[in-house]
Amino acid sequence: MRIVIAGAGSVGLSIARELLVHGHAVTVVDRQPSAMRVAQAADADWVLGDACELPTLRQIHTEECDVMVAATGDDKANLVVSLLAKTEFGMPRTVARVNNPKNEWMFGEAWGVDVAVSTPRIMTAMVEEAVSVGDLVKIFTFHQSRADIREITLPEDSPLVGRLVGDVVWPQDTVLACIVRDTRPLAPSPDDTLEGHDELLFVTGQDAQEAALLRVLAGREPS
Repeated sequence: MRIVIAGAGSVGLSIARELLVHGHAVTVVDRQPSAMRVAQAADADWVLGDACELPTLRQIHTEECDVMVAATGDDKANLVVSLLAKTEFGMPRTVARVNNPKNEWMFGEAWGVDVAVSTPRIMTAMVEEAVSVGDLVKIFTFHQSRADIREITLPEDSPLVGRLVGDVVWPQDTVLACIVRDTRPLAPSPDDTLEGHDELLFVTGQDAQEAALLRVLAGREPS
């Protein structure tokens, strides 16, 4: 894929390096000359310019790219970059960094954002996941589909321990996507037996009810 990253700070640079390792073509844009740390991602194309301005986006042929990553430290800039990429250049996918959680409500379709990534929210979810065995934790929400990724670590005394995955009737719009056991991710099959301390990752649709999933996790089948 051809990917544009607006913002060459520590976040943008880290993303660029990871994407390059995976074989993607990456263009990094920043308006600050001091941010042009070309040697730290030498295989990327580097452009000195303001990604909030149309001439810069035209210069890098944004219309030919697949993904725009707005990774600056300024929420206003990330919103403008996403909106221009989507409305002016028909960008298929936009991913925007949310710096201030209070601004998260703006990062949606109206501003051209397909996926909003809020570091404080993700870190909070990870902390909750680490300390709350037996609690259902929402890890991430996809802004386009409104689907959620939820996680629970089964306690030893969970009524689901010892049951086959295929024998559990999950609520509507809820899919068991992965079991993490002893640091190994497993693709669930009907013949897998659930064990204590299994981490269960669910994808739940927009209309899925958390209460229904909690009832199943408590050993009560959905009505």
